[in-house]
Amino acid sequence: MEAWIEAVRQAIANATGEEFAPARSSGVGGGSISQGFSLAGTDGRRFFVKKNDARRRAMFEAEAAGLEELAQCDTLRIPQVIALVDHGDACFLVLEHLDLGGRADGAALGRGVAALHAITGPTFGWNRDNFIGSTPQPNPPGTDWVAFYREHRLAFQRRLARDNGAGKALLDAVARLEADLEALLGDHRPKPSLLHGDLWSGNWGFVGNGAPTLFDPAVYYGDREADIAMMELFGHPGRDFFAAYTEVQPLDAGYPMRRELYNLYHILNHFNLFGGGYASQAERMARRLLSELH
Repeated sequence: MEAWIEAVRQAIANATGEEFAPARSSGVGGGSISQGFSLAGTDGRRFFVKKNDARRRAMFEAEAAGLEELAQCDTLRIPQVIALVDHGDACFLVLEHLDLGGRADGAALGRGVAALHAITGPTFGWNRDNFIGSTPQPNPPGTDWVAFYREHRLAFQRRLARDNGAGKALLDAVARLEADLEALLGDHRPKPSLLHGDLWSGNWGFVGNGAPTLFDPAVYYGDREADIAMMELFGHPGRDFFAAYTEVQPLDAGYPMRRELYNLYHILNHFNLFGGGYASQAERMARRLLSELH
């Protein structure tokens, strides 16, 4: 077996208090930032192992902290963090292995996300910064949602976009949105809800018994509608999800406009990560939002 497996084996034994004898490892696809492996033991236990360059250790630290924060919600099946392992020029995040592919239950997912959003904090942001994809995501605590979203979401991504060569029209449109954000959000004053933060369709699933699970988080406390908006951006959870979610947590009037506003953050981030047509998409979104002000 590869040398890293011995380091991971020892970390699992230390964390669980039980010896672990690896039998085989197999690659798991689906990730664009880290490599994934399923590590099976002779006793039938399995662990999910993510591998990345040691220079990206902070990403695994943030992911582990985010999963532990989400685990406050016992309505959702959140994978348990086992260990963070350094080996040579690589680092490894070892997680509980969940068998995905269970029967999709949109209503259960809706109730689970509603329960997650019912967990609130004293401030927006979080106790640490983290990452959205591989982009840094600042989360300084604050009591003003408009100010938090303006500075630490839109303006932060706009400055990155400027550095990445975005055109003046996009940058000016986003800057105008920042200036008019108070008017755009109006009387909407959300509570600081616990958010997954990166809730596209690739980051939720169902385990064998149909229980909903979330993973790969970019956790912070913010407007719960930001999570719901992203669930409609890359994939869609379906009508059963929304019926169950809104029965517990009704969406406030004006959500469709705020959906566009909150998803602008993710489209700007996609431009900063991947370039291409995301710039024109972000500009169109910003201009539609500005038209709401006139």
